[in-house]
Amino acid sequence: MSKFLDRLAADRPLIYDGGFGSELFARGIELTNSTLANEAHPDAVVDIHKAYIAAGADLIGTNTFVASELHLEMAGKDPDQAGALTRTATDLARRAIAESGRDVLVGGSIGPSPGAIEADAGSTDFGIANDRVKTAHQRIVEALYEGGIDFFSIETQFSATEAAMACQIARQTGLPIAINLTLKYTKDRKSGAVVYKTDWGHSPADLLDILAGGEYSDGDNLLDHVQVLGLNCGAETRRSEHTGMPYAISGVEQLKAAMADRGVAKKLMTYPNAGMPQLNSAHRTIYSQSPADMAQLVPDLAAAGAHIIGGCCGTTPDHIRAFRRAVDPN
Repeated sequence: MSKFLDRLAADRPLIYDGGFGSELFARGIELTNSTLANEAHPDAVVDIHKAYIAAGADLIGTNTFVASELHLEMAGKDPDQAGALTRTATDLARRAIAESGRDVLVGGSIGPSPGAIEADAGSTDFGIANDRVKTAHQRIVEALYEGGIDFFSIETQFSATEAAMACQIARQTGLPIAINLTLKYTKDRKSGAVVYKTDWGHSPADLLDILAGGEYSDGDNLLDHVQVLGLNCGAETRRSEHTGMPYAISGVEQLKAAMADRGVAKKLMTYPNAGMPQLNSAHRTIYSQSPADMAQLVPDLAAAGAHIIGGCCGTTPDHIRAFRRAVDPN
């Protein structure tokens, strides 16, 4: 059994790291693509990883969220850099762990494509061709695997369809896989129930059905190859009660209910934004939920079923330190 699966099997919740791009910004590093920091500012990348490790993270994610050739091309950079930038990211994560002296595991971050994909849009008139999406994910998966990650974190997925495509590629490596959607508030017109869905209208239940359906995996049930399901980020900007920790709790509850309906048992993961983004007087983005605000709801999040808990945009090492204390108060 892998180290990641060993730790996943334990009762103790695991702490993931927090926002990465926002931490680069906090250090005055603003790039057209945050993955470029792996080569342009390697010491800063290591420093961010080490800050999260020092704060108590059990798991850290590679700085590869926008490493794919599609994102690099969109930023006007050489798409052929994707593999090298990804390998450098894994090296920097491992360097940070070695320098920290702690036995922390590495999640290989795989973000969404920079726009709608053909499978959801119905054509390439608006969507990125499926073959290009798969090729881009293939290159990142291979580089992450070669770099020695412990598990894949397919994250911030606006499309359960694309999540299935990425999962089909990642499962060929045999490494553990976590899949996280990013969801928005919607309300069922008939029942009035709040149902979280992606930009493409995919609910947590839809994710399970798409993964199990086999359309993007040669008929295989991809749930057999996924160890962790969850949600991260959170794009709601108008309803404070559905951002940050409240969003994470509701989302985990909905995913847990959908799994129970289908007889699916997986560990649950969530790492939300630090609430609503706002502009301060200096026109810098700040977030509404402080470390203390979020940490006080960590017990509720764990009670809802979350086993891996971290933060996304706007969360800092101080947030992760507060989460660690909430999980291990002594």
